[in-house]
Amino acid sequence: MAKDLVIFGLGDIGQLAHFYFENDSDYKVAGFTVDRDYLQDAEFCGLPVVAFEDVAEWFPSSNYDLFIALSYAKLNELREEKYLAAKALGYHTPSYISSHATVLNEGRIGENCFILEDNTIQPFVTIGNNVVLWSGNHIGHHSTIQDHCFLASHIVVSGGVTIEESCFIGVNVTLRDHITVGRKCLLGAGTILLEDAAPEGLYKVSTSERARIPSTKLKRI
Repeated sequence: MAKDLVIFGLGDIGQLAHFYFENDSDYKVAGFTVDRDYLQDAEFCGLPVVAFEDVAEWFPSSNYDLFIALSYAKLNELREEKYLAAKALGYHTPSYISSHATVLNEGRIGENCFILEDNTIQPFVTIGNNVVLWSGNHIGHHSTIQDHCFLASHIVVSGGVTIEESCFIGVNVTLRDHITVGRKCLLGAGTILLEDAAPEGLYKVSTSERARIPSTKLKRI
């Protein structure tokens, strides 16, 4: 039987983590935690909120697990920092894997991952710790996603791809097969990557511009 769960984070992702764990896992959420400097309310989602500095007193690791529900801020550095802090306090940091995802990689998924609905994870994929896969991605066979990465929605990762630590991959990105994305790369929405990306690379495509004529002047639509 799973322990009760404490969630770090009071933002949208914290609220979503509460929804998913409560409705699609064996966990019952007992409360929330956040750094004392950001503690403004005593409750969130109807549950108690305590300062992270005091979390081990209120929710000891012997009785509770802890999930870090943070985004990709500072290229995932903040989520990595809090994940490592939770581990240092002795907490088990479980992963959420949607029952509506197709997962065929024999469980090669690390801790504190957040894998939402409609992800397809093919055989022989390896996913590290503290990885977020938002909804609707394809992770191709024999690919590796290392620790602390954040993949947004509707991304195609072809077979044999390596995504190194702390990358952010935006919506609708396409990665061709057998390439490596270096650590701390940022691939903006719609990027098509056909070759290796060196560490700390920034890739983006031009945004659409408004045409000079208004939509109401079109003769056909």
